[in-house]
Amino acid sequence: MHKFDYIIVGSGLAGLYAAYKASMKGSVAVITKSFLRESNSFNAQGGIAAVTSNDDNPEIHKSDTLIAGRGLCEDASVDILVNEGPDRIEEIIADGMKFDTENGSLALGLEGGHHKRRILHAGGDATGRWITEFAISKVLERDNIKIFENTLLLDLLVEDGVCYGVRCWSENEALQSQSDGSEVMLFANHVFLTSGGASAVYARTTNPQTTIGDGVAIAYKAGCRIVDMEFIQFHPSGLYLKDSSRAFLISEAVRGERAHLLGKDGRRFMVPIHELAELAPRDIVARSIYKQMKADGMPYVTLSLKHLDKEMILRRFPGIYAQCKEFGYDLTQEIPVAPAAHYSVGGVMSNNNGRTDVKRLYVCGEVAATGIMGANRLASNSLIECLVFANRAVEDTVKVGAVENFPHFEKQYSRDNNNAQLYAELKQQVSDIMNGHAGIIRSEEGLKEGLQKIAALGDVIKQKQAERGGEQNREYYLEASRRMLCVARLIMSPALLREESRGGHYREDYPCADEAFALHSVQRRGEQITTAPVNSNYFNF
Repeated sequence: MHKFDYIIVGSGLAGLYAAYKASMKGSVAVITKSFLRESNSFNAQGGIAAVTSNDDNPEIHKSDTLIAGRGLCEDASVDILVNEGPDRIEEIIADGMKFDTENGSLALGLEGGHHKRRILHAGGDATGRWITEFAISKVLERDNIKIFENTLLLDLLVEDGVCYGVRCWSENEALQSQSDGSEVMLFANHVFLTSGGASAVYARTTNPQTTIGDGVAIAYKAGCRIVDMEFIQFHPSGLYLKDSSRAFLISEAVRGERAHLLGKDGRRFMVPIHELAELAPRDIVARSIYKQMKADGMPYVTLSLKHLDKEMILRRFPGIYAQCKEFGYDLTQEIPVAPAAHYSVGGVMSNNNGRTDVKRLYVCGEVAATGIMGANRLASNSLIECLVFANRAVEDTVKVGAVENFPHFEKQYSRDNNNAQLYAELKQQVSDIMNGHAGIIRSEEGLKEGLQKIAALGDVIKQKQAERGGEQNREYYLEASRRMLCVARLIMSPALLREESRGGHYREDYPCADEAFALHSVQRRGEQITTAPVNSNYFNF
């Protein structure tokens, strides 16, 4: 039996930081479906938001977060974030994390929705890479942490509402028993799901292609509540690349340094739309760009930096400059940008200590719904949320204690490479459906049609499963396909019921916010979609 005190699923900042903290309490296994450095955290450019200057304070940070969240933020959760965030920053700096400085003080950037400069950054525009590398270095220092790459989560080992470990498919030599990979079960006193978001179910995304919401679907299957999945944040400025589903992210910090968004006529179209112009909250900027593209008959708008100091651009954004150059663009002049699916605002419901509805199962990072993000995440709040809530969750495990007896679980999965092509084809179809029917601007007709198409793809999976002998003969690629369809339904179903526009959810047939819908959407396997009031202690369980 492979047994640990902690299993961490995912290798983004939330998972790595949780692993490091957990290693001070016991043995840790980190499993990741790809490689240690393949995550949204690693690719994050802008920075990490926390109050560190004398002219800022947590109440202002809280206010900015609540405004961006469009009435769906949980006050208690936001209070924890803005008040404990500075402590976590101070802690990692003491541990050796190096942020950029100016004249001996932390260099602070400005991003959309923030009224103060509070965005710490590292390596100019490589904050995610630097802070993830820092976390990796701390993890690699610990002898009691085992890392298993190329190990995919299949299911949680749950009995009577308690999680005892994970069922995974591994091609890692330290775990596999067959040359082409095999099902492996790992057991632990505490399981942390830190598997990231679901934005790669869209055709145009800033996320790695592996970020398709596996963790959300698996937690849903295990009995967890799933909250606010209709809110998908589209980053306003993904570099436009013809014939590419991957959108290279142009950090919001670029607009924070006064870059301008221009329409086909060369004019700034954000100025009359919002008092913060290009630095309005992301949902407003992304939607405005989308509308401008439609009006111009163009697949992109222009991001102009040619009025800015070239040396400042090269110093502040060396990575983005180099990547743009590789694609044939000069960041110091003008580049084409268009919105791209970027962040899953909702996720697996957790309390303020990371607990879920399944005992001994914790969630942290983008996969979690803590109530902080509301209907629209404030820029750069995600990395600080990883630190704050991973720390709280690990501390909470001390209260829970160890498992006395582990139940017996049988293996369930086989691998049939005949369905690998089917999975690839379904992934393309799902991403096209999501872009066409559940994108930046939605409608009742479009969402209903999208759900019908997903149901039809579900029938294909059922037929393939029947050919294999039914549910008792589970096959990896069919299960992966089923999870992907589940995530699509979890996004579109509450979007259909939310007859209003709020944050990352915009309905052209209901273009205004409606206070009757100032509620969280809640989905649980086997139950109808329900709602929960904001600030009602619903997250306090």
